[in-house]
Amino acid sequence: MKRSTAAVGSALFFVVAPGTVIGLIPWLLTGWQIHDPLPYWAPLRVVGAVFLIAGVAVAGQAFVRFVVEGLGTPMPVAAPGRLVVGGLYRHVRNPMYVALLVAILGEALLLGQVSLLVYAAVVGVITNLFVRFYEEPTLRRRFGEQYEAYLRAVPGWWPRLHPWNPGKG
Repeated sequence: MKRSTAAVGSALFFVVAPGTVIGLIPWLLTGWQIHDPLPYWAPLRVVGAVFLIAGVAVAGQAFVRFVVEGLGTPMPVAAPGRLVVGGLYRHVRNPMYVALLVAILGEALLLGQVSLLVYAAVVGVITNLFVRFYEEPTLRRRFGEQYEAYLRAVPGWWPRLHPWNPGKG
């Protein structure tokens, strides 16, 4: 796939998929109403804003990595031709999903909405099942030993402190 095609596809998919997961659905659940579940909630709103901004930034960087390194998109129908293992993917196999969960948790703190904590748990379970039963088997078939080595070296959900270096194992 040409880089320009991958970039357009990834940008559109970013608006649709993460836009729905961290935009539309949280809005439908909360109406962006701000609650004060506990006294002195303001410091947690600041933490929530930081989580939200960081989550969106990390997800965006992960999408860019698919274009630059993989010459594809995160969409399964336009998957990258190369295994994406650079950037944040050297620390955690699923930075996009982790970032979206962090963003939802940020929204929960920012808005003081418990419903978003429940939503984050549901998204986490669904995402984990998708990764385990679709993504990992698909990547095993597509990239074989290269993916197996990556799977052994890089955790799926909790980032490793030091980036994985494929040349060193």
